[in-house]
Amino acid sequence: MGYVFYQFLVFDSGVVRRRSWEEEAGVFVPPERLGSTHPQHNFNIDQFEEIGIEVTKKLRAFYWFCRPHTIIGTILGITSVSLLPMKSLDDLSVTVLLGFLEALASAVCMNIYVVGLNQLFDIEIDKVNKPTLPLASGEFSVTTGVSLVGAFLVMSISIGIRSKSAPLMCALLVSFLLGSAYSIDLPLLRWKRHPFLAASCILVVRAILVQLAFFTHMQQHVLKRPFAPTRSVVFATLFMCCFSAVIALFKDIPDVDGDRDFGIQSLSVRLGQQKVYRLCINMLMTAYTAAILVGASSPNLYQKITTVFGHGLLAFVLWHRARQFDIANKTCITPFYMFIWKLFYAEYLVIPFM
Repeated sequence: MGYVFYQFLVFDSGVVRRRSWEEEAGVFVPPERLGSTHPQHNFNIDQFEEIGIEVTKKLRAFYWFCRPHTIIGTILGITSVSLLPMKSLDDLSVTVLLGFLEALASAVCMNIYVVGLNQLFDIEIDKVNKPTLPLASGEFSVTTGVSLVGAFLVMSISIGIRSKSAPLMCALLVSFLLGSAYSIDLPLLRWKRHPFLAASCILVVRAILVQLAFFTHMQQHVLKRPFAPTRSVVFATLFMCCFSAVIALFKDIPDVDGDRDFGIQSLSVRLGQQKVYRLCINMLMTAYTAAILVGASSPNLYQKITTVFGHGLLAFVLWHRARQFDIANKTCITPFYMFIWKLFYAEYLVIPFM
């Protein structure tokens, strides 16, 4: 009777195993002797769950490794600038779409190379300033970081070469050189130690390359038209010069402790967080005022209303948020920096209407 009951338990639990000679002979086998038998289905479920958890952790770590706020800025910037050469819906075609995707994919890959390289050379600094980043926290090994950085660099350059676009290759190579000079700790490099050189790297890439190189890529290489800078692209270049300078300055405000400990003489270390913060707000308010004046001079009524109202709204939101900001409260600094990035994103929604 006990054997029959045990057989029922074995069958009902879904255990898959080889029957012993004692069972085949009808001899009762105590359950303790079979306790080491592993239920195969349960083992597979547990194993899949562990694999799923591990994959999720790695994907989350990769997400933060890519510094998503910079990726979003790159995607919005290139998308907005790529629309500027379009004169009508007739310009939209499969060729134009492929040209845009080539530019976007190569730029995103280069973006990941630049931010990843910076993390590789800033591991000890990030343990103080940004301990949750995957290399600083130990979620990714240095070997993994090097592999990711190398892979995305190769992918970016490969897409650029395949496109046969001179403006796109120029943008990628300059981004590679400046991004490497910014981070790599070798003689004459590690430009992030010097405020002017650090700001120049970000300004050249974010303000000049994104606007002019990718506009030229779409205008000349994809649409096969002679280069003729429009009002919108000229405005975007000048405005983003100011905005990129603000991002370059503000990004060092929350990193003062680690930068000071490791000899990074940022402007926030030299002048203090309060002075740099005020400088950034004044620069942005001046840029928005200039944008409103430029928008008001537009001959098109629809464009005039859109650009004046849009920049006026962004300026008001910045002024309101700045009034509530307390530089002495360290927990508020990083969220405010992310708020500036949101203003950066919003600007690319207004630029096509200039």
